[in-house]
Amino acid sequence: MPQGQPSVVPDDGLTTRQRRNRPLVVVHTGVGKGKSTAAFGLALRAWNQGWPIGVFQFVKSAKWKVGEENALRVLGASGEGGTVDWHKMGEGWSWVQRDAQMDNEEKAREGWEQVKRDLAAETYRLYVLDEFAYPMHWGWVDTDEVVEVLRNRPGTQHVVITGRNAPEKLVDFADLVTDMSKVKHPMDVGQKGQKGIEW
Repeated sequence: MPQGQPSVVPDDGLTTRQRRNRPLVVVHTGVGKGKSTAAFGLALRAWNQGWPIGVFQFVKSAKWKVGEENALRVLGASGEGGTVDWHKMGEGWSWVQRDAQMDNEEKAREGWEQVKRDLAAETYRLYVLDEFAYPMHWGWVDTDEVVEVLRNRPGTQHVVITGRNAPEKLVDFADLVTDMSKVKHPMDVGQKGQKGIEW
């Protein structure tokens, strides 16, 4: 594809500028490492543009301090780019289900309700719904409802959803989907996660 030239120009009645600035739904899924990391990279770009950013973590524990959180909080408070709000919904549940499932289901639903309120109010320009594919995959949050809410969101709000096993309906609806595959990982040879790489 030639640089800057789309392979297809749809007959949708939009101008080139309107089409270029259309808000996107982005999905990072697959078994490989880097889904959240890529989403936080987009958040850095959004911060640089002065966009307000809302991060909603649906899996990682409220006690777990990921490096991106500290960095984005500092940037958000700097007054130089966009603002950053960070919300943690889970209590340590992940793609390996644990005890107290019902509490986690409730928290996931509560988190989704907050996202819906923020979308309706156009609170942020970029939403990072980190690990949100899991609550949909497990049936804790209805995928049809998610797609419908995202389809009808007002304004110019971009939404990035990460997590393994993104439901097919979400993948079909999204504008940009990346499936992270794993070729090799240090854990394959017994090496645990380390500072600066995993968190």
